[in-house]
Amino acid sequence: MPRTSKRQLILESAAAIINEKGADYLTLDAVAQRAGISKGGLFYHFKSKDELIKELVNYANNLYRDNVNQHIDNEKNKKGQWLNAFIEATRAHRTDKAPITSGMLAAQGTNRSLLSPLKTSYQEWQYQITHDGLDEVDATIIRLAVDGLWLSEIFGISAIDEEMREKVIERLKRYGSLVYDTQQNGEMTINLDKHHLNVMNVKNHLKTIAREVSQ
Repeated sequence: MPRTSKRQLILESAAAIINEKGADYLTLDAVAQRAGISKGGLFYHFKSKDELIKELVNYANNLYRDNVNQHIDNEKNKKGQWLNAFIEATRAHRTDKAPITSGMLAAQGTNRSLLSPLKTSYQEWQYQITHDGLDEVDATIIRLAVDGLWLSEIFGISAIDEEMREKVIERLKRYGSLVYDTQQNGEMTINLDKHHLNVMNVKNHLKTIAREVSQ
């Protein structure tokens, strides 16, 4: 088993403090004590609390980017692969929840400018998702729904169990399979799991799906 570096140990200790007690309890003294090192040892790696939080955000950002990239299909020009990867990364995010959550919370409560790496990643993902063969508005709506699920879990207010969570994620993936085509007569149709629907019937169909989820 690879040995954890002291720098990573410090980051994981900071993440644990924030997730267990809250960002207000993040102090250099508390981190040093949690990591089992001297304060001087901590200062060797991080000169200030802001520097520690900045690195925690970078650490979280790299984890999230890796999660998304792992789910990108190797098949070039496959429609919707970026949106699907984003959804799957959210499905699996719980294994990396501590550093990602703590980085966001600490930066939000201390210095929002430290969130810059995550903002850059989201800008890149938004571009990829809206230039991936799907309608850009619908793709964005789905992405924001995924974000809502993730953020509600971060703040402990999702109010759904694991079974419902999986149903929601699978339904979002179905929405992500929507492929928009223009027919010869100029009408817009939606291809959902190989079933074509006239655009005038889309609203009623989505209402039916919403009722299925709530059951």
